[in-house]
Amino acid sequence: VQLQASGGGLVQAGGSLRLSCAASGRTLSRHDMGWFRQAPGKEREFVANIRWSGTNTYADSVKGRFTISRDNGKNTAYLQMNSLKPEDTAVYSCAAVYSVTYYSLRDPSEYQYWGQGTQVTVSS
Repeated sequence: VQLQASGGGLVQAGGSLRLSCAASGRTLSRHDMGWFRQAPGKEREFVANIRWSGTNTYADSVKGRFTISRDNGKNTAYLQMNSLKPEDTAVYSCAAVYSVTYYSLRDPSEYQYWGQGTQVTVSS
């Protein structure tokens, strides 16, 4: 499975971006997917996840501003980011794993596949 993240860019605080994570190689309809981010000098942190069933969770720092979704027909997951803040600046990466019920999906080590990152920069 190959994952391709896109949609990053430079935006002013308060603006919006939509990231996409397109999968190829196999269908991801039974895979859970997640978004993580890593800012310079910081560890990778969980942003949001969505299970194959559609259930999702968010980091407290993005709850109410970000929305994760997926289109299994297009083999693609999305991260809609609204009300962006300078502290959201980071490289955002998507990941996927064949669904395991007891996984929290907040730990990067639980994921099998990773896409390359896409840079999101929010100016103040």
